[in-house]
Amino acid sequence: MLRIKKLDIFIVKSFLMLFVGTFFICLFIFMLQFLWRWVEDLVGKGLGMDILAKFFIYSALAMVPLALPLAILLASLITFGNFGERYELLAMKAAGIPLFRIMRPLALLVCLLAGVSFYFQNVVGPMVQVKLNTLLLSVKQKSPELDIPEGVFYTAIPDYNLKISKKNRRTGMLHDVLIYNMKDGFENAHIIYADSGRMEMTADKQHLWLHLYSGDLFENLKSQNMKSDNVPYRRESFREKHMIIEFDSDFNMADASIMSNQSSAKNMRVLRASIDSMKLVGDSVGRQYYLELSEGAFRQPYGLSEEDTVKIKEANLRDYNTDSLYRVAPLVQKQKVISAAVGRVENLVSDLTFKSYTMDANDYSMRKHETEWHKKITISLSCLLFFFIGAPLGGIIRKGGLGMPVIVSVLLFIIYYIIDNTGYKMARDGKWIVWMGIWTSSAVLAPLGAFLTYKSNKDSVVLNADAYINWFRKIVGIRSVRHLFKKEVIINDPDYARIPADLEALTADCRRYASNNRLTKAPNYFRLWMSAAKDDEMIAINRKLEALVEEMSNTKSAALLNALNNYPIIPVSAHVRPFHTYWLNLAAGIVFPVGLFFYFRIWAFRLRLAKDMERIIKNNGQVRLIIEEKINK
Repeated sequence: MLRIKKLDIFIVKSFLMLFVGTFFICLFIFMLQFLWRWVEDLVGKGLGMDILAKFFIYSALAMVPLALPLAILLASLITFGNFGERYELLAMKAAGIPLFRIMRPLALLVCLLAGVSFYFQNVVGPMVQVKLNTLLLSVKQKSPELDIPEGVFYTAIPDYNLKISKKNRRTGMLHDVLIYNMKDGFENAHIIYADSGRMEMTADKQHLWLHLYSGDLFENLKSQNMKSDNVPYRRESFREKHMIIEFDSDFNMADASIMSNQSSAKNMRVLRASIDSMKLVGDSVGRQYYLELSEGAFRQPYGLSEEDTVKIKEANLRDYNTDSLYRVAPLVQKQKVISAAVGRVENLVSDLTFKSYTMDANDYSMRKHETEWHKKITISLSCLLFFFIGAPLGGIIRKGGLGMPVIVSVLLFIIYYIIDNTGYKMARDGKWIVWMGIWTSSAVLAPLGAFLTYKSNKDSVVLNADAYINWFRKIVGIRSVRHLFKKEVIINDPDYARIPADLEALTADCRRYASNNRLTKAPNYFRLWMSAAKDDEMIAINRKLEALVEEMSNTKSAALLNALNNYPIIPVSAHVRPFHTYWLNLAAGIVFPVGLFFYFRIWAFRLRLAKDMERIIKNNGQVRLIIEEKINK
């Protein structure tokens, strides 16, 4: 029976407090991004607070499935980063609690959040998308508020261009009013100029009422054309003129049934039914098109009678010399034949283009429905995947707060978004299989989450920069230098009487090793991979060297310490086979580029080892002289 312990309550409370805050932050960011897309359609429309409130509520509900994965990633990363920074995670592991046990209550909670995400996408999401898309369509169709600027032409009124020089905002009077009425076309525009005027909206908000004072009206009496030199016109001067212009400024909600057929407005059951229906329609239409094309290009719809079609089908072209018939035909007949052939081909191409467009449109709609069906699962699953990335990553980084976790979370989410969006577009456009494109992001996140969880459970230094630097230095062959300093407290002094004899023995060992192994010669390529034995002789020489250096580092002589720092640090396995397993070495030698790389690398390390032997021999002599001088004193 599952029992809830105090540790589980503590972990869940720590996570929930952060999750609530990060969720609303992420939701706010996504809403800002969504608002930025539609800001041009919202500004200047004179929308009421009720319409704007509906827009923000619907957009917030639509963004919930997108905000949940990022909030879970950020909250889990900060939670486990705080545990690591405050050494709480270390205390839990020291008490014998594995990482999987620490993550278990949060994993169950995230599974519940993934279910909430799926519910929003499958139940709430379709209803919200219908209402939101209907609202956006209605907003786009609404005419803008009448705010005529000064000194420029105002074109928001349909079929009218209006310009004013000055506007008195206190009295509403317009000065130097110029109006172009282009209902009859640009060439036959009616031009009105007035010294002043006023403009107001009718009570039903369907018309504009213009009051113009002291002006003229110009109107052409017949249509203009390119050859006309004089066009009669009519001019009318007035002291006061009133005119009504159609201008619907009221907000009218569009019919919601227009948006109900979109893929985003359907749940999984309806999506599956729509996909099956579109498959059935596509198959039946495709079969019909195939039957029509299989009859050939000379069927009745292309201008031939049924009798002519039968004659052509029964005729055998091998019995006729079509080239000779064409050559002896008169020129007029040739032109008729060519024109008829071109016409049939154009009709055929037009028919095939239309049929191709019909099939492509059906396939595109079907792919959109399929991608929407898969996305309802993948977005819910991403909540769980992001948790198994954020929790172990926070335990590895061990940095809480909103600094490093925010940077890592944003980078991971950007990578996920790029992969997911690329796969979605590839699947939607038919370049990839639908399930492959939609599940690509999950296929990338799942191994990453498993890898990080495994490394965090093993307390690996997967994100420790020093570990990667040391590995790179080892591959390239860059080694560190000795840094021995004078010790403040020395317990055992070096045995200066015995050390010269040990140095002499070490020198003999180095000379013998360099002579027997011929380090300056190129190694045999085939013999190099046939043995997996260690170089025990070199290991013994290095052990003697390090033991002597460790003993002599207890000296108080600065000269001796400087001489000890000249001893090289020898990598005892760099000059032999790269792997400890026989079959791996054999495989590396068979694969030519890999084997060649390791071969030249081993050769370079053998040359360096030869120089190290000479350096040890030379430094042994200097150390002996320093010790003899110290003994003689």
